[in-house]
Amino acid sequence: MSTGSAAKSSIHSLWRIRSYVRPYASQMVLMTAAAGLAVGASIVVPLITRSVVDGPISHGDRGGLLPLGLLALALGVLEAGLVFVRRWVQSYAALGMETAIRDDLYAHLQRLPVAFHDKWQTGQLLSRATTDLSTIRRFLSFGLVYLVVNIATFVTVIALLVHLYAPLAALVAASAVPLFLISRNLSVAYLATSRRVQDLQGDLATFVEESAVGVRAIRSFGRREHVGHRFRHRARTLHDSGVDKATLVARFWSLFDLVPSLTLGLVLLFGSLAVTNGSMTLGDLVAFVSLMLMLVWPVDSLGWILANGQEAMTAADRVYEVFDTEPAIVDRPGAVAVRETRGELRFEGVGFRYAGSRAPVLHDVDLVVRPGETLAVVGVTGSGKSTLTALVPRLYDVTAGRITLDGRDIRDLQLTSLRRLVSTAFEDATLFSSSVRDNLTLGHAGASDAEVTEALEIAQATFVHDLPWGLDTRIGEQGLSLSGGQRQRLALARAVLGRPGVLVLDDPLSALDVHTESLVEEALRRVLSRTTALLVVHRPSTVALADRVALLEGGTIVAVGTHSELMAEVPSYRAVLSQHAEEVTAR
Repeated sequence: MSTGSAAKSSIHSLWRIRSYVRPYASQMVLMTAAAGLAVGASIVVPLITRSVVDGPISHGDRGGLLPLGLLALALGVLEAGLVFVRRWVQSYAALGMETAIRDDLYAHLQRLPVAFHDKWQTGQLLSRATTDLSTIRRFLSFGLVYLVVNIATFVTVIALLVHLYAPLAALVAASAVPLFLISRNLSVAYLATSRRVQDLQGDLATFVEESAVGVRAIRSFGRREHVGHRFRHRARTLHDSGVDKATLVARFWSLFDLVPSLTLGLVLLFGSLAVTNGSMTLGDLVAFVSLMLMLVWPVDSLGWILANGQEAMTAADRVYEVFDTEPAIVDRPGAVAVRETRGELRFEGVGFRYAGSRAPVLHDVDLVVRPGETLAVVGVTGSGKSTLTALVPRLYDVTAGRITLDGRDIRDLQLTSLRRLVSTAFEDATLFSSSVRDNLTLGHAGASDAEVTEALEIAQATFVHDLPWGLDTRIGEQGLSLSGGQRQRLALARAVLGRPGVLVLDDPLSALDVHTESLVEEALRRVLSRTTALLVVHRPSTVALADRVALLEGGTIVAVGTHSELMAEVPSYRAVLSQHAEEVTAR
């Protein structure tokens, strides 16, 4: 994308933020008005100074000093009060807008499919939800307001300067031309630099997050120095880019300071000559210089406002990269809500391929799981077993054929209904940094203590009662304070909680020792006897839980039958089980 196209895209993205500004329009107006009135009060002070110099001071009238001094003091108090009002309103409105955008961004991320999260780095999403939104908030609450106020201040002061002495006012006004050219060049250069720094911040956040999660692997392989070197390289790249951005701003900011300073020198020179020849009074010159000095802040701040505006535009562009990603898995028009299910699950000519992949993972899958039946899926690694189970709760959507529940295409069911009826537990158990109870009741917030206890007993996860605070014990991030088997048992308890109509288990016993596995299997039999279940099986012993077994080979079902039938009639099935048995023995 060219620089011009990128700039237009960024401006458009920032413009789209206006929908979040509208609810706070009155506060924004009040904030702008308070800032404008505060500046207006400060503008009047030089005019009072002019009256003091040309009046009481020139005529030796001490009595005339008091009312003018009190008026200046009153204006100072008024300005301080208006600044307080502006900052108070600014905090309320700005934080409200930032919160609203962040809430919508998080909700949108939850609607996006698993395929989106497979591709995006966690750190990039994190930086968009934190750093980028803070940048947008700073511009909307300060930069945008003062851009308006400073322009109004510049126009007002120039008008007063023209009233005081037009020739010098023309000189001051002409100094705005080089400032405009400088700001235009800054905008073009700063846009690309700012985007690069924000992207690098996201990359570094991803690296830190991955290093924190994988700290055990890093230490066990003795790779601390290697990872540290990679971190330092990334941090140095971010540092250098940040220095480049700061250098760019410093160079342009120095020019912003230089122009007003040169202009002030010329004003003092020609103003003194004008006072000497009687074209101006001394009070006029003092007021003129005082008013001109009031332009120093608007001019100096222009560089910061432009830089902040550029960062806000690139931040908005990055945020809307997420917002503009449409959820691929949504409710179809007319999708219905279903509260109960018989549990008949059918795969009819199902095929699936990942986006960008030429070869399908699954093709021509025909399979029926009868109500109340437990069907195990067996296959070699990479045959598509986990993908098959992920299609049932619509973590991915089929790319061919259809899956039905009680004869109805699951895409015609509301997602909330489908995922309430279908409960899942995956081999890679995911737990959150919250209490054991919160993790267990993730999908059933209203579960009773009795139901929680039953689920824990089924999963042989009663070890939680021995934790320091029992069910209220907070689990560390991703459950790393627990062993792999403990995490897997908690995930299994979460899946069976609430007695789902359809239970999908992707090898949920792989991390268990043989003794615990036998206890869990014995308890699972009671659960599986009253629900429809689809099991991905790696351990031969788990096959005994199933009523029937399906052999998945090359992305399609090649045989279905009881364990005994397949053992007797399908050599490839015997080979798969033998391979898994050897893997278990090797462990």
